[in-house]
Amino acid sequence: MAAQLRGDNIRFIVYDLAGEAPVPVGVVTLLPDPAVRTAEYVIMLAPESRGKGLGTAATRLVLDYGFHITNLWMIWLKVLAPNAAAVRAYEKAGFRAVGSLRQAGYWLGQVCDELIMDALADEFPGPSAITSLLT
Repeated sequence: MAAQLRGDNIRFIVYDLAGEAPVPVGVVTLLPDPAVRTAEYVIMLAPESRGKGLGTAATRLVLDYGFHITNLWMIWLKVLAPNAAAVRAYEKAGFRAVGSLRQAGYWLGQVCDELIMDALADEFPGPSAITSLLT
């Protein structure tokens, strides 16, 4: 992953490293709120890159960065409740469901809930994979 600063947002490009050369396959963004040391998490992966574990790996690295480099206390996201693959990937990376927004989204043309998930710095397992690269 490569990081970029865009205004107040922190963006990372997600690369698939399985081939001979790295291929960009998506982007991850943290939308920080420095007043309360939290950030919203957003990920977009190319459809052909889903189901390979790239989203889970990228999410874990961004949580590591958010907690260990930017010193955030909490990172949260919203995901459509019927998107079971995304929910599983977020849980594997360290998020957990904490609530829902009822009838806030659409999944395959049907109204559905959006789950709210969060990850806390205090609950994120260490050691950091990122800080060891900086020393």
